[in-house]
Amino acid sequence: MDIAQSRRKENIAEYILYLWQLEDMLRALQFSPEAIYSQFVAPRELTEEQKNVLFMWYMDIVALLREEGKEQSGHLDHTLHLIADLHSLHLQLMRLPIGRQYREKVEKLEPYLPTLRTTFGKNVSDTELCFRTLYGVMLYRIKGDSSSVISDTLEFISPVIATLTAIYHQVERGEIDLFKNS
Repeated sequence: MDIAQSRRKENIAEYILYLWQLEDMLRALQFSPEAIYSQFVAPRELTEEQKNVLFMWYMDIVALLREEGKEQSGHLDHTLHLIADLHSLHLQLMRLPIGRQYREKVEKLEPYLPTLRTTFGKNVSDTELCFRTLYGVMLYRIKGDSSSVISDTLEFISPVIATLTAIYHQVERGEIDLFKNS
């Protein structure tokens, strides 16, 4: 919970990927309260009250996954809404003067998008496609597979998502106005 909160404030992309990984780990534990507690809560050096709060946070995520019918696969609507917000920002940056440097990074990625769509999803936004690819590469690496052709596209995806995330946080904090000088 504390990790998620700090990631949400500092880097929305890392927050989304963290929650996706957490969803998969909770599924791997078959949503067992005992396993969740022993794996994620008990090892932490926290007070009993803090452990209870953390455990309830994990169980709230389990409840959401069940409510949304995503026990086997899929991602929480919460993260998909955040990606939709990021995609909305992406679309604005693609047409507003303030997005010039961002567009240059996206142009370098565009030749790879058709291949990524074939692998990670045909009917998703470019932004969600980037997140699915990042998550896929992360899973490949966890499994020890570093030879994936998809990982070659990271040099183009990472700058796009990093820039989009940085601008998202600047807008969120009121540090930049997208429409200034538009």
